[in-house]
Amino acid sequence: MSADLSTPSTPDASLAPPAAQAHPNQFALLQQRRFAPFFWTQFSGAANDNLFKFAFTVMVTYQLSVGWLPPALSGLVIGALFILPFLLFSATSGQLTDKFEKTRVIRFVKNLEVVIMLIAALGFTSSNINVQVPTLLGCTFLMGLHSTLFGPVKFAYLPQALNERELTGGNGMVEMGTFVAILLGNIVGCLMVAVPGAGPHYVAISCVLLALAGRAVLEVPRSCSVAGAGQGRRDRALRCHDHLRAAQGRALSRGDAGSDRRDSKT
Repeated sequence: MSADLSTPSTPDASLAPPAAQAHPNQFALLQQRRFAPFFWTQFSGAANDNLFKFAFTVMVTYQLSVGWLPPALSGLVIGALFILPFLLFSATSGQLTDKFEKTRVIRFVKNLEVVIMLIAALGFTSSNINVQVPTLLGCTFLMGLHSTLFGPVKFAYLPQALNERELTGGNGMVEMGTFVAILLGNIVGCLMVAVPGAGPHYVAISCVLLALAGRAVLEVPRSCSVAGAGQGRRDRALRCHDHLRAAQGRALSRGDAGSDRRDSKT
């Protein structure tokens, strides 16, 4: 009896994943329609939140004199109003995300942002301080509500739009874009509102334009028709099928072994 041991067995090349699939480039997602519109919508929303909030804080602290809102407390009050909707409506927004189609919720939230920024523009351009400050405080609460509604759908959309190999990189891209947008919004809001005479008007125009841009770029296809997500679901289904077949094979093997032992006893 002889066996050829000199030639090692080579694995099937078809089973090895391609290098491009094993290590996808997350920046390439910005060129794909299933991710890029969502990314830029999220980016514009985060920039708009912080441009509005920081410009309003600087204006109340250094430019306006409001008896019932001391400058030392203005930042605390604005921050608290922005965070309050997260405490009140986070659970409800999660239920709405589960109940309705994801892109439908995103479109509703971006439409709401446009309406809020139009109201905020009236507040920034008003010459009556008794109208200006309460209006902007109300818009601060509404922008917090806007962010509360967008949070759950942001995390629910990505697993449906990206496959498993892309999901980690896609999450990283969204987080990177969010913090870059926060930084830019803070800087631009501070510099813009400080322009003598016309600063609040510039802020009003910028907030409305950012909201409109975020809505205009929103061309996210329906979640159920995303090819990458469908491929990821098919891969998971195939793995589950393989696991079930392996478990069935083990069960049959144990059954055969038990019957052999019974036959040997008899």
